[in-house]
Amino acid sequence: MGLSEDLERVALQERELRLPCLDAQVAWELGTKLRTLAEERGLAVVIDVRRFGQPLFYAALDSTTPDNAEWVRKKSNVVARFHRSSYGVGLSLKAKNETLLEKFGLAVADYAAHGGSFPLAVAGAGVVGSVTVSGLPQRADHELVVEALCAELERDYAELWLASE
Repeated sequence: MGLSEDLERVALQERELRLPCLDAQVAWELGTKLRTLAEERGLAVVIDVRRFGQPLFYAALDSTTPDNAEWVRKKSNVVARFHRSSYGVGLSLKAKNETLLEKFGLAVADYAAHGGSFPLAVAGAGVVGSVTVSGLPQRADHELVVEALCAELERDYAELWLASE
């Protein structure tokens, strides 16, 4: 799949994967789904589900480091700023050969346009939070989140996944 196809598919994911609500129970269920998927596959990831300004679920699996938590923070900052997935923002910048610093003046110390953070949009309210994974290559981080959101929303993941690079 090429860059333009990936951009279209990520935009589709962002439009289609909307929650009916985001409360502590929904965050717990989504975070638990992600943790279960990661444990079953032996993945070393950090998982964060939040309403902007309020952490709702956090887990750091074995073999993760404080650096993974830092990546979670920076990727979720991108979602909070742009209300788009960090992977989608990164792909858009790549298509234009730009960076967050060049285009928006955003410091790499606080923002990372790398895959793994996805906007949590609520029907009728818009983007109110994010779900973030760090520990895998960026495309795999992104897809793990999309897979868990599909499971939470009872959507067919095969209809929305990104094909292998």
